[in-house]
Amino acid sequence: MTDTDASTGTDAWAERPALALARLEVDGDVLWAVRRGDEYSPLGMSLAELLRLPATEARAVVEGAAGPGIPSSRVLAPIDPQQEVWAAGVTYLRSRDGRIEEASDGTPYDKVYGAERPELFFKSTGVRVVGDGEPVGKRADSTWDVPESELGIVVNSAGEIVGYVPGNDSSSRSIEGENLLYLPQAKVFTAGCALGPEIVPAWTVQPPFGIRLLIERDGVAVFDDRTSTDQLARRLEDLADWLFRGLDFPDGVIVLTGTGLVPPGEFTLRDGDEVTIEIEGVGRLTNPVVTVGRAR
Repeated sequence: MTDTDASTGTDAWAERPALALARLEVDGDVLWAVRRGDEYSPLGMSLAELLRLPATEARAVVEGAAGPGIPSSRVLAPIDPQQEVWAAGVTYLRSRDGRIEEASDGTPYDKVYGAERPELFFKSTGVRVVGDGEPVGKRADSTWDVPESELGIVVNSAGEIVGYVPGNDSSSRSIEGENLLYLPQAKVFTAGCALGPEIVPAWTVQPPFGIRLLIERDGVAVFDDRTSTDQLARRLEDLADWLFRGLDFPDGVIVLTGTGLVPPGEFTLRDGDEVTIEIEGVGRLTNPVVTVGRAR
């Protein structure tokens, strides 16, 4: 993993992918587009419709997208309202150690890290996902909150990986640490999932990917660290396979694949913090933090 392109002296992570899928708001309408460089062409269908196709057919649709250019538009979270986001837990060694640190009993985390069956849990519906630049939530009834920088895999109805997207699995460490049965409350809440800004087709990039998590407070970095998906204890394809063993996703699904970056135990998010998640070759997702829900 290299952070800098030696031939140019620039940060290779900051380069915008040459080809991507974007969900746009244009004159009050929402449509999917293929971005090549700075130009957008209509995809001609929704993401859900694209993910109903076999991967080879979906690729042909994306590469064949043409037509009149789309004017400058607002970029929305790259997911259709009816689609789901699922997530995998304890897929990195650092994540396992962090969960043991927060838990009253860390034994289950240690066991699942080495088990054949992964931890998979529901994270969000598409309508609740926030996009790049939109506020990401932290629960009002939580005392210990962190972002989780994750590679999202975009999976079609047949279980094939057709794209990648940066994701933030915002989490309450205090709620999950109090009792493992509180996991849904620690993970699922208003604005608790961020994706974006775009989906990069799987045939245009190749894992492993470097991942960076940057948290800024009042313009100053309070956490900045990097890892790589080559530290994943599980194959991306295996995570999709396990999810599809018990569920059908006719409109496809996005799976967050776990975090390898955990801020230190004394750190918790505050309102106004800015969280940036960069995935090498895939994109940069930035969100301000806001408290959601109520304390009582």
